Amino acid sequence: MGFSLLTDFYELTMMQGYFFSCPDQEGVFEMFFRRQPFDGGYTIFAGLGPLLEALLDLRFTGDDISYLESLKIFRKEFIDYLGNFLFRGDIYSVAEGTAVFPNEPLLRVHGNLMEAQLIESMVLNFINFQSLIATKSARICSVAAGRPVLEFGLRRAQGTSGALWAARAAFIGGASATSNTLAGKIYGIPVSGTMAHSWVMSYDTELEAFRTYADLYPDRCVLLVDTFDTLKSGIPNAITVFRKLMERNHSLMAVRIDSGDLEYLSKKARNILDENGLRDVKIFVSSDLDEWIMRQLIESGSPIDSWGVGTRLVTGWNDPALTGVYKIVASNDGSGYEPRIKISNQAEKITNPGVKNTMRFYNEKGQALADLIYLEDEAEDLARMIAQKEPIRFNHPATDYAKFTLKEYSTAAPQLAPVMLKGKIAGDAPSLQIIKERRQREVDSLDDTFKRLLNPHVYKISLSSRLKDLKTEMIRSIKAKYD
Repeated sequence: MGFSLLTDFYELTMMQGYFFSCPDQEGVFEMFFRRQPFDGGYTIFAGLGPLLEALLDLRFTGDDISYLESLKIFRKEFIDYLGNFLFRGDIYSVAEGTAVFPNEPLLRVHGNLMEAQLIESMVLNFINFQSLIATKSARICSVAAGRPVLEFGLRRAQGTSGALWAARAAFIGGASATSNTLAGKIYGIPVSGTMAHSWVMSYDTELEAFRTYADLYPDRCVLLVDTFDTLKSGIPNAITVFRKLMERNHSLMAVRIDSGDLEYLSKKARNILDENGLRDVKIFVSSDLDEWIMRQLIESGSPIDSWGVGTRLVTGWNDPALTGVYKIVASNDGSGYEPRIKISNQAEKITNPGVKNTMRFYNEKGQALADLIYLEDEAEDLARMIAQKEPIRFNHPATDYAKFTLKEYSTAAPQLAPVMLKGKIAGDAPSLQIIKERRQREVDSLDDTFKRLLNPHVYKISLSSRLKDLKTEMIRSIKAKYD
């Protein structure tokens, strides 16, 4: 399926307006989000790779053109333009797997106003959802404390694309494997699965079902023990089968509990298995898990070795959407770029004008200290100040009196870099494993106070003095016109 019509209709009507009024005007748009999902302390940026691949193939097919013609809204000259359309813009972005924060630019699009406007909905659709799920996965996997998390959400995901993208994003966030076989093929994610209750129910006895499964998969035997009675039937039958496997020198064995009181059942199951000499048999649990339930189970000492997380991972439970937006920040009619700003009665909805980047500052241990949003044309001055370890002024984005000076820092790194130039992907695309490893480093670089599930510390996002002055003056100038 092509993505040319994966756009809100007003993008096309605006494109036609630009086509007839200012066809050569250039623009710079930014994507950012306004609040952390899940009341958390960080967000994991994801979805960039699939977005860039989709942009490479962005074309209006004959069927697309016929459909648009049938709407009787678009003029022939504009339709002809769409028939030859190719995205030829530049994109600057943070790297996938990066920990990001509200109101800082995550992705910047430079191009003709028409092409930059067209891809707004695509950018938000790809990035918002995958960043949401990667963040949920990172939260879940952080709680799991090294115990494997398997993504099991295919049947509860929001459609086919949702299932595939969720599997990809969950892997970036830390999941070890997916149950989604197609996602395994497309993205190279390890696939995993055990058995369903229907397997057990298809045989005359639970023991027969377990024995048949063990004969088929003796080297990866995971038995679902809660079909009838976990402790009185499932675990005893599993023990009978596991003893036979051990006699044949097979060792990778586990039980899976998918219902009931997981704390009570896992503790009782562990005791019974240990008493029968099966200390190496692992306990795997599922059943509507999320980070909060998992934290409770771990804190209660539940002897759980791995987790299957489905619905509450792939749907972003209980925060269904990242608040990502896409705004114009500069335009160029041929005489140079001019900053653009959106004014609102809500201070948090006033945008930051101009072509910008973000600088992240670190201490000597590699921990992130704060982010500074700055104008690209002050990049050299800022780099010089950092090289000389000069104090840097940080200004609150919305409150004039709130500011501080960062004096003690070790290193700093700009966050946005070119990922697409003139419609072509810049550099080699990183593997999903590399993106996953970056995500781990990024989360590790955050102080534990930002990773708390409840009331995490708020990471400092500030404006450079020049950007703060520009924003203040533009607000003052625009408001003066209407007073």
